[in-house]
Amino acid sequence: MTDHALWLLRQDRRLAELAAFPFDFDLDRAAHGHVEEVRLASGGPLETVAGDDTGGTYFVCADGSVLYADSEGAAGIIGSSVDETLELVIGLPGWRGYTHLSPDDGEEKILACVAETEDEIREYYGIDEERAELRAALGFPKRSPIELVGRLHAALLRTEPDFVLLNADEGCAYDRIGPAGTPLWEPVLAAGHADLTRLREGNRTAWREVAEDPVRRRITLRAAQFDRAEGDLELLRHLLRHETRSSMTDELRLAAVLVGLRGDTEDLPLLLEVRETDFDTACGLGGMPEPGASANDLQQWARALDESMFGTDPSDEPVSTWTDLARDKGMTDLARVTLIRELDNIFMDQSRLRRPEAPRTLATAPLSGLARDFEELGDLPQALRAQRLYAALQEKEWDRASAWHTLARLEREAGRLPQAADSLAAVRNALATPGDDSLRYWQQVNLGRFIAEEHYRLALALADVGELSENAAKGIRELAERTAAMVREVN
Repeated sequence: MTDHALWLLRQDRRLAELAAFPFDFDLDRAAHGHVEEVRLASGGPLETVAGDDTGGTYFVCADGSVLYADSEGAAGIIGSSVDETLELVIGLPGWRGYTHLSPDDGEEKILACVAETEDEIREYYGIDEERAELRAALGFPKRSPIELVGRLHAALLRTEPDFVLLNADEGCAYDRIGPAGTPLWEPVLAAGHADLTRLREGNRTAWREVAEDPVRRRITLRAAQFDRAEGDLELLRHLLRHETRSSMTDELRLAAVLVGLRGDTEDLPLLLEVRETDFDTACGLGGMPEPGASANDLQQWARALDESMFGTDPSDEPVSTWTDLARDKGMTDLARVTLIRELDNIFMDQSRLRRPEAPRTLATAPLSGLARDFEELGDLPQALRAQRLYAALQEKEWDRASAWHTLARLEREAGRLPQAADSLAAVRNALATPGDDSLRYWQQVNLGRFIAEEHYRLALALADVGELSENAAKGIRELAERTAAMVREVN
């Protein structure tokens, strides 16, 4: 569908005024922009075309889809074009109250909801004659509320991952308008279920291709985790043998557990061979029954690991299980959006980091993990956001100095050079006046080297963008020469 109707509104003041009132699609409000600076997580362009009297804004995205953002921090795709969106707001002036509806709710419920809302609107102003006039002028057919609600529901489901809106300054995501959408594990596991089906059919080409592809192998093992069939033992053995190529992975442990749950003692030699692949697998598969163990011993070992680490419900898995697999599968936008929402949840409720066994202390490792994940995805703004909070929550001076050093590196790589200089100053302050004894041996390890290297990299970055004065450049050059001479003497 084209945006011919939008062109007509821009040419005809009468039509534009009708769209603005009573249908609250006001072209004049586009000049004021949104209530705050925003951007798409995917990095695509946004064009503001209209606003409403609640502070909401209608944006057009690169593919023509219209993203509506309210003033309370929620957003969603509501049409595949401006024309489709205009059909929606004219045909359903109370559409904001229908975002929870879907075709599954049935005609009776949908019509009752629409009738109730429109009767309330009519108590204050007319919509029927205005709707008929605007539809005729714009060339829109009369569509039933059932069809329009169905269109709205389908559009809202397209919001993630391509159209997630972020606060431009803070980087946090807007809440999703309407249905929650599909959990990440569903699209990740879909490919695994397809491969698992091919393996079960005895497709020997699939047996070779899946086993030799580390990503397909891992996802297929995850599919087998949640779809445990009695006849899978041979294919599980096959995948287990090949997973040793990746050394100690969660999926290697999972494959060993799924094989061990069968309680076939003839599998003990294979399991023990897998355990002895290298040092990491020997540690990761510790506690495995030794040769001569009974079937019951083997099953008890597998059950204990299964209950503590795996299980049969994909929604119980850590989010990182699915984001890692999605990233490796090439579903980077899905992974990034899920990680952003996970980071948002921590920002909103830092009690999520409290240790159950010691509620007064925080387990901040999830934040550093998120920073690494975002960096691997190439999303430095989100990596900085996670690392900044991670640094702020460190209690020991060693952890604080290390965290600020990493933050300085990320800021430099993101081109935020003044901030990088401030972070390195924080590292120096921690070394100069430590608040505890955790830094007492810092000169005997590589921390000093890493800090010095980061200062030089920052100086290079400043020189590269012309931020160094002639005197500053001369001073750094002299210092570098003196340092180089001293290092040569040490060598």
